[in-house]
Amino acid sequence: MVCWPVMSPASPVWQRVRVLWVLWALLTMLLEPWKTWATDSYNQCSWQVVLNKFETVGENDMNDRFVDQEPVDTVANVFSMLVDSPIDVREKYLGFPYYLKINYSCVGQASQDLVRKGHLMGLKPLVLVTFQYPVNFYRWKMEQLQIEMEAAPFRSKGQCLAEEVCIMNWYTPMPIKNGSVVMRVDISSNGLGPFIPPKRFYVNINGFQKRENNEIRFTVGDELFELKKHYFQKEGSRPLWYTLNHSPVLILGGISNEKAILMTDTNFEGYSLVELSIDSCWVGSYYCPLSGFSATIYDAISTESTLFIRQNQLVYYFTGSYNTLFKRNQDSSRWVRVLASECIKRLCPVYLGSNGSEYILALTTGKHEGYIHLGTIRDGRVSFQMLPEKWSVCEKLMVSYCSINWAVFVSDELNFLLLLETQEQNSTEKSFFLINYNMASQSMDVLYKLPKFIPEGRDRDFLVILGKEVYTSTAMIPKGLFYNTFNNYLYIWGNFLLQSYTRSHFIFLVDFPKESVIKYVVNSFQGDMVLVTETDEVWYFLEGGYDVHKLFPSKSWNTHVSLQVMQQSSLYASKEIMVTIFYENSQLYQLVYLLKSAVGRLVKRPVPVEKLLMYRHDNRHTFQLSEMIRVPVFENFCPFTVMRLRDLPNPQAYTRQERYRARPPMIIQASGFHSENSLAVYQGLVYYLLWLHSKYDKPYADPVHDPTWRWWKSKTNDEVLVRMGYTCPPPPSPCADLPGAPQDYYFYLSSNSQTVGGVYIDMSSYKKIYDLKADYDLPDTIFLDKGTTYNFSIFLTAQEDSLDVGSALLVHNKVVLSVVVADPTCIMASLKQEVFINRNSVLYKIRLQDKGTCYDQGISGHHLKKTSLTIKVVGSSGHCFMNTHIGPRMQGSLMVPVLIGCPPAKRLAFDITYTVANHRKQNKRYFDCVVVDPEMPCFLFRDMFYPFFLIQDLATGDSGSFTGSYVLKVVGGGPTVDTIRDYTEDEIYRYNSPLDNTKSLIWKTEDKRTTPDMAFHILSHQSSGIEWLCLENSPCHDIVPRNIFAPEFFFKVLVSNRGVDNSTYCDYQLIFLLHIHGLPLSNKRSLFIVIVSASVLVGLVTFYIIFCILWPYMLKAWLTLRWKINNIMVSESYYTYATSTVAFSTPSQSSSGESSKEPPKEPPKETPVDTGQS
Repeated sequence: MVCWPVMSPASPVWQRVRVLWVLWALLTMLLEPWKTWATDSYNQCSWQVVLNKFETVGENDMNDRFVDQEPVDTVANVFSMLVDSPIDVREKYLGFPYYLKINYSCVGQASQDLVRKGHLMGLKPLVLVTFQYPVNFYRWKMEQLQIEMEAAPFRSKGQCLAEEVCIMNWYTPMPIKNGSVVMRVDISSNGLGPFIPPKRFYVNINGFQKRENNEIRFTVGDELFELKKHYFQKEGSRPLWYTLNHSPVLILGGISNEKAILMTDTNFEGYSLVELSIDSCWVGSYYCPLSGFSATIYDAISTESTLFIRQNQLVYYFTGSYNTLFKRNQDSSRWVRVLASECIKRLCPVYLGSNGSEYILALTTGKHEGYIHLGTIRDGRVSFQMLPEKWSVCEKLMVSYCSINWAVFVSDELNFLLLLETQEQNSTEKSFFLINYNMASQSMDVLYKLPKFIPEGRDRDFLVILGKEVYTSTAMIPKGLFYNTFNNYLYIWGNFLLQSYTRSHFIFLVDFPKESVIKYVVNSFQGDMVLVTETDEVWYFLEGGYDVHKLFPSKSWNTHVSLQVMQQSSLYASKEIMVTIFYENSQLYQLVYLLKSAVGRLVKRPVPVEKLLMYRHDNRHTFQLSEMIRVPVFENFCPFTVMRLRDLPNPQAYTRQERYRARPPMIIQASGFHSENSLAVYQGLVYYLLWLHSKYDKPYADPVHDPTWRWWKSKTNDEVLVRMGYTCPPPPSPCADLPGAPQDYYFYLSSNSQTVGGVYIDMSSYKKIYDLKADYDLPDTIFLDKGTTYNFSIFLTAQEDSLDVGSALLVHNKVVLSVVVADPTCIMASLKQEVFINRNSVLYKIRLQDKGTCYDQGISGHHLKKTSLTIKVVGSSGHCFMNTHIGPRMQGSLMVPVLIGCPPAKRLAFDITYTVANHRKQNKRYFDCVVVDPEMPCFLFRDMFYPFFLIQDLATGDSGSFTGSYVLKVVGGGPTVDTIRDYTEDEIYRYNSPLDNTKSLIWKTEDKRTTPDMAFHILSHQSSGIEWLCLENSPCHDIVPRNIFAPEFFFKVLVSNRGVDNSTYCDYQLIFLLHIHGLPLSNKRSLFIVIVSASVLVGLVTFYIIFCILWPYMLKAWLTLRWKINNIMVSESYYTYATSTVAFSTPSQSSSGESSKEPPKEPPKETPVDTGQS
């Protein structure tokens, strides 16, 4: 029984709650100014990045240009000292020629004070370098490679009165990769210290500069250092033309009466004015009717390696020096004039490359009117082809006069879209046609005839042109074409704007005024574009819609400029001239010449499209009565309040990004600042990491699917573990299985300051990342293999006025989502909706799937089909925005490019580990070669061979057995690696085909599946195995042994699933060497060897028998001979002794006569010599 007290003490809970609320309120008041400062500093602080050479690290105010492209041998001496670090001192470590020097600045504050403050607060810049894959995928592998690094703090050189640091910066290596000349560098914070928004820099290789006497000079001309106002005042703005995402250097012409261009390798973060070293000839003739001469560069186009310009009717090109793309001898030493006999009136760009090449179009006038010249650029080599080949467009149309005013090349289809102007004889009326010319079939079709006048579209958003419309009296003046390959939208522009999806039916966009004439268009290839008029008006248009918005000059623009002037922004002035406008990472930028106090400068500034559209809507309001007072209520035209992306999958499977992580070595010094040696170690480690990546693409699969496995596996050896006191178990459980042992040992040395190099290299800091997470946004590009699906969700919350009824239908009708695929025959999209009435929201589940019908099998990353997915909320165009910490962001429309085909970073590899294990299981044995090669195990000839292969995903890290069908062919071979030769097509057929009757087969299988022509066997992972034959006419028949061991042979094997595996778009082609030993000898050679061996054996036996029979007689003869020799030697010795005795006895004979008369004594008897035998 529990008794409660009558009265309980007052609980202190409520008092604590009140105290907590008061403290929370005080904390909020204290943190509010800090929050305001943080937000302001976030918007006003910016990262700064410059290049420093290896020799200039730590020097202030140094900014080097990206010219050197070769690795440098500057780190080998440092690595030779790291004897107690997890590196292989036998390897050759190199470095890159440049470092990235990183700091940041804020408006109104000293930069060095900020850097020191950020360093003391724990700020460390994180650097993500993205290598753009090359255009020519035949020479270089197409891959989406990234490396993530952490910047290392470094004290600048020079005198410093402070104890620790005066001036400091952060440094990281600037890596270089073969095949890549465009590098994007993204700088972000590690989350500590001040708020600094992420920023992207373009650090590209400039192949149009060279180093002479320690000075950087341009190879295309001479650099000018004075920028004059009249350079830009007369011509107005001009288009910036280049190959999308692949041009490291951008050029801009249009400088009035000067043969000069603006050149940049940083997307106009910096620039140079260069006077070109061209001859400036002008040849006029009756077929080239030019009214006058001008030095102005009218057209300028940049590609991955080559620059093109047009001056008057002359066209020149210059190929840069890019050692990472092609050989040195393919660059230019001067400007090369092409199409010398032609009169070129215009150059037209081709924004997207195809088939491993880039393209450019040249339109002619005069004698070759009606023809176009297609320029092809691959590896710096330029060639032009005049099309059509047999007839001109004018001849096909049978008109007296025609002129091609603009041309677009759809490289994936080999189609040319031509804007043709015609005029009948004895007539002043002009007609304009849209012509399609196919390069493959040499056929021409008239797609559309443009109206002569602009249609009347009053009180309409758009007008479908059917030929029955009412027209105005304003003539339609077509100027050019634009075609977006991703969404298949075609635009014809002039003093109008026509849009088409089918190329034959057009809609007229009414919002664009007929009084303005479009000069050029700029497309982001992400769903939006801008139109620039002859008077430099800028109009904004969202593709697939019909609203055209004027950005400037406009009231919204005036409002924005006024606000910027009030904030004393350095990017705006009262007098300015727009030079060009372009997109960079879906953000619109202007290049503007500002004139302040008679001093001009060129600046790059963002165009705040979202703000301008928001300002346009802010003046739309109505008045409502509230307590008898009229209150203005601003209208919100956006149909939703919240739009979020949900359920996004991990991106690497679809973006194909391969990302590595490399952090600087840890410093033992207490200050934490790096030295030149530690930065050199960082350089060498990053270089070695990328070197391992490049070497990982080999036919034999490693036991562990990771390029860094070979780096660290040798650091878990017995020597290191013995030093730590470990006792290695027997071979079934080697020391390598002990987790963390070497890492702990190296860490122990560094923590006790016993490392020789003064740095600690953490093995886990250099690895490949496979588990990237989605960042709440759709990928920049989606790659789809056959039947691949991409699933995600969009959550929309409608405006509050749809909540009063509570009907799911009303909520759904308020926020309607549309999904458009550019090629419905290739991909499909499905929608599933779920309405939440209580939350006034709708959840749309979207599924994008490849249909498997529009692409044949191809090599990984080759010939991908371009298409796109567009998502729009109905009624949101130009009305919906989301406020973020970096400014407003447009919502309601998403466009994602989709590439269909075999995705990059997928490969087929020979699973040698499982093949050997299964070989031992199936054959109950496994015999390796006498000389074991761990990289290439041997297989015995008389054993059945069961090959197994892996499909390795280099982006996600997945590695699984290849379960599809494939064709195996022996395409080369030789007795040694050095004597391997490639077989001809006829030999490949005879050595591999089951139909061969020339006794040339190398192998056979019991599987009955063959290709449709029955020429080759079709195998799979369930095949019954391969039996080696090496028939008499095959190259592996009757191999002469090189030693006492059985003959061996190296087969060059090709494995391909092309045409036999329908589960994927990938044409997996693998070529590897297979080492076979124990090959049998031919019958003739075997019989010969048997005969020779038997003869030798019989001869040896006969010799032995004869020897045994004759041995006693030989021995007796030998003894007799020896006895006689001894007797002769004894007789000779006695004779010599006797002669000596007589000589010495002569004086005694003369003294005694009696003694001389005594008879001689008998000689002593011989004593027989003992021979040891009785």
